[in-house]
Amino acid sequence: MEIVWEVLFLLQANFIVCISAQQNSPKIHEGWWAYKEVVQGSFVPVPSFWGLVNSAWNLCSVGKRQSPVNIETSHMIFDPFLTPLRINTGGRKVSGTMYNTGRHVSLRLDKEHLVNISGGPMTYSHRLEEIRLHFGSEDSQGSEHLLNGQAFSGEVQLIHYNHELYTNVTEAAKSPNGLVVVSIFIKVSDSSNPFLNRMLNRDTITRITYKNDAYLLQGLNIEELYPETSSFITYDGSMTIPPCYETASWIIMNKPVYITRMQMHSLRLLSQ
Repeated sequence: MEIVWEVLFLLQANFIVCISAQQNSPKIHEGWWAYKEVVQGSFVPVPSFWGLVNSAWNLCSVGKRQSPVNIETSHMIFDPFLTPLRINTGGRKVSGTMYNTGRHVSLRLDKEHLVNISGGPMTYSHRLEEIRLHFGSEDSQGSEHLLNGQAFSGEVQLIHYNHELYTNVTEAAKSPNGLVVVSIFIKVSDSSNPFLNRMLNRDTITRITYKNDAYLLQGLNIEELYPETSSFITYDGSMTIPPCYETASWIIMNKPVYITRMQMHSLRLLSQ
């Protein structure tokens, strides 16, 4: 099955101000870095210091196209030359393994049923590799990107790599035209997005209570994750974790998705 969306905005990166990541993950994972300064009583580097503790992460401190950013709607311009955004699932549902990484919730797709995205700002087709779920300790923070200076309760990031030029996401992440990240803001509501409901229902989320816990999810419909909008904002930026390679094109959907207050509470109960 193929979905076609209209195009909307091109966000000029030189008009916007880079900000530090907003989420409050409890413990460092796979390296000495974190999103907040004090983790369980110990100081660890936050984004502004990542480039100082490891020379390989230098872009985190001195890069000119660093993400996330504060999206200022007054600085957006309409680009009529952007082509429609297309998602191709092959008409199939997907499976993946959900992880507690110690910083965010990650859903890493298996390779049996592939999901590709094209159009929009992309010259090449990109393959969905991972879905990351960022959230905060309270509803007023949690998203990595800001909208006119305001944070959302969370942010879903669908990370795709250029499978036409590169063999895997690791190679693509350090290469030109390597990554495309579709970002969807999360708000707390009385109802829940169907896809996120599968991830965050009590039977599922309690399987990944501790860091490195993993749980297999099957029969997922990627199309259910997207909000009901054809509009998006796009800009060229970077990865939001070290080493902050500036190889990512961001596509930020123009409407949020929703989860319940209980589901957000369950996320905040995750340990480590």
